Amino acid sequence: MDEHEDKRMLADPAVEASRPRAGRSRKRVPDAAFDKWLQRGLHAMYDDVAKEPIPEELLRLIEQNRTEGPKQ
Repeated sequence: MDEHEDKRMLADPAVEASRPRAGRSRKRVPDAAFDKWLQRGLHAMYDDVAKEPIPEELLRLIEQNRTEGPKQ
């Protein structure tokens, strides 16, 4: 294998994805903890807002847009 072939293999995403990465499994635990923290925080802040009814005016505009179709 020459130097150019070697560089192409290093740049190839398929080859890169197949290589094991050090620390890949260590990152999953903190990521999962962060995801859980973020989800709880977002729910605490926005659940009340998400449960509010959609205003009639907004529903009317959405329905009007559906019947008219996309504008070009």
